[in-house]
This record gives sequence, structure tokens and C-alpha cells, in this order.
Amino acid sequence: MRRYETISIIRPNIGEDEVKAISQKTADIIEGEGGTILNVDNWGLKKLAYPIKKEMQGYYVYTVFAGLPSSVMEMERIFRIDDRLLKYMTVKLQDVYVPDPEVEESEAEISSPESEETSETVEN
Repeated sequence: MRRYETISIIRPNIGEDEVKAISQKTADIIEGEGGTILNVDNWGLKKLAYPIKKEMQGYYVYTVFAGLPSSVMEMERIFRIDDRLLKYMTVKLQDVYVPDPEVEESEAEISSPESEETSETVEN
């Protein structure tokens, strides 16, 4: 599995219930493909920098998840069909998702550039 983050902008004229329904549908797609939702953060109603589909505001929803590329493709296919979404963007954060944060920290310390520099000076 890979780790992704998705930011979606939803039309401002729909209610909070529909925003939650869209978030739940997204979670169902990801979990249906064997993925895991790591974090869902509703940033709320924000002013857009430029008009998108004649809207000046939108609900921002930030989702971090671990899943397969097929789940991302299905989620984005649903987003393209749904008229309630103004825009969305999915970014891959990690090629291989490691669920234990302690393992990630220890790997980061082992492969840090500082430790490589010290090992080079010792060898010289």
C-alpha cells in the first residue's frame, strides 16, 4: 500500500450533512479496496483565490490515507462525476506505507544525512 493525501473543495451551497456524506463515501471507497483512513480534517468554508465553476467559496476537506492506486483511481472517478465537488487533488506521500510510527522514526535516524557525514569523517 501507498500513502496519499487528498484535498477536495466542495460547493458552499450544500449543507454540512452532504459534506460529511461525501467524506464518508470517500472513506467507503478507500476501505472497500483494502485501504485505511489515517486522518480526515474538515477545514471548513474558505474563500477561494479565484472563481471555480462560478463559486467564490468552498468547503475544504483534507484526507490522509493508505491505499492502492486502484482506490485512488476509483475515488477520482467518482469525484469527476459528482457535481458537488469543485476541485480535488491527490498526492502520493510514500511509495510503501509503514503503519508503525516508531519504525519510521528509527529508519529516518539511520538514513539521516548527518550520520552519513560523520561516518565519512571517521573513515578519512
